[in-house]
Amino acid sequence: MTNANMVIDLNCDMGESFGAWTMGDDAGVMPHVSSVNIACGFHAGDFMTMQRTVILAAEHGVAIGAHVALPDLQGFGRRELALSPAEAHAATLYQIGALAGFVRAQGQRLHHVKPHGALYNMAAKDAKLAEAIANAVRDFDPRLILVGLAGSALPHAGAQLGLIVAHEAFADRRYRADGSLTPRREEGAVIDDVEAAVAQAVQIATRGNASTRDGRRVDIRADTICVHGDRPDAAVFARRLNAALKNAGVGIGRIAS
Repeated sequence: MTNANMVIDLNCDMGESFGAWTMGDDAGVMPHVSSVNIACGFHAGDFMTMQRTVILAAEHGVAIGAHVALPDLQGFGRRELALSPAEAHAATLYQIGALAGFVRAQGQRLHHVKPHGALYNMAAKDAKLAEAIANAVRDFDPRLILVGLAGSALPHAGAQLGLIVAHEAFADRRYRADGSLTPRREEGAVIDDVEAAVAQAVQIATRGNASTRDGRRVDIRADTICVHGDRPDAAVFARRLNAALKNAGVGIGRIAS
């Protein structure tokens, strides 16, 4: 597969600071991405951080999304918690509504919703959980785009409900042969080297596939590629990724809603 997607969205998880604790270089990353996913207070973020991040995103003209998560501040939303579909629906609505208030106050419109961490990975496999999240997005605003792991249960659930969905790929995460992400607890799950991560993103965008840990290739349809904002070199990574994609003939732009 070649030239899989010659215009692609670059998204970044942002607004993950909390109180006096700073996470990420949001200002340094923002100029190099086309959309952002802002933490809504469940895994990270607080009301002042949410407001500042929305203002920063509005100043740069990037698409603003809600980064919804499990209620797990201590674990940064990366620990699996038992959540019923009804609870997932309510938690998703709660977080979208919180961020939407700040977005509206800046004269902007919320663009998309993307789950975070454990909730993201759980919804990629659990059809009932995926449906609950998709229903919450539709119930809040059916114009919102639902972002999920490429080829997984979450974008499938959104499409079944008539939502616009975005299939997401990761530049700095190692893939398994079935298209799932290698769990972070396993060695080599995160690609720390900037050039290696950039090369994977370009491969996904231009060829529609990624190399697995055992040397095989897995097809990946990607509408958007994630830049992890909690990397210590996130700004450098985002700048290099943006430039490399453009050099490869790939345009950068938000997903049309």
